[in-house]
Amino acid sequence: MTEGRWFKIAKVAVPGIQFSRQTLVSFIDMPSVSLSLQKWVTERQSALDELEAAHRSLGGAARGRRYATQQINQAYAVLLSSQFQGFCRDLHAECADHLSRSVPVLIQIPIRNVLTQNRMLDKGNANPGNIGSDYNRFGLAFWSEVRGLDLRNQGRQDRLQELSFWRNAIAHQDFNAAVLGTSALRLQQVRHWRTACNELARGFDAVLRIHIQSLTGTSPW
Repeated sequence: MTEGRWFKIAKVAVPGIQFSRQTLVSFIDMPSVSLSLQKWVTERQSALDELEAAHRSLGGAARGRRYATQQINQAYAVLLSSQFQGFCRDLHAECADHLSRSVPVLIQIPIRNVLTQNRMLDKGNANPGNIGSDYNRFGLAFWSEVRGLDLRNQGRQDRLQELSFWRNAIAHQDFNAAVLGTSALRLQQVRHWRTACNELARGFDAVLRIHIQSLTGTSPW
């Protein structure tokens, strides 16, 4: 990797930062492996499938079943939101690790700290605003790049925002029909959100791979 690339990465993490030539003498360049998407399509999908199975296990059409179905739908939405947040946080950490490993040893920890400290994904929901705020730290207009990758991602971004609204409504038991559109959550709606999250996960992975490779000269996965 050229010295110019080292400075480019450091500039992304800390705009205006200045390093001496001596600081840039030694470095470790170890490309990361994209485990986040792999985990999303295996472990995280398996957890979501368990709620699909629970939904199918309910039989009959009585009022009690309808109430139980609604509870499962709500649990499904909350789990989907939390699993997607876990994926986003994992992917963000992988990107930060790869960038920090691509600069000299003496500045790896400071660079990683700047990229990861006080992340919105560590304390807030995985809504589009929080995701964009955290990923923009890598020096790109994240959502613009995601939408540019596939024009359908605008609609998926909108569905992710809907999921976030419902997650908050369920957590606080405050079902405002003016915000949600309805006070009853249907299984088909949760499935639409899950499909959107699946496609966004792949889009996030692709956008960040391309961007990090442009910064470091090596593919992170």
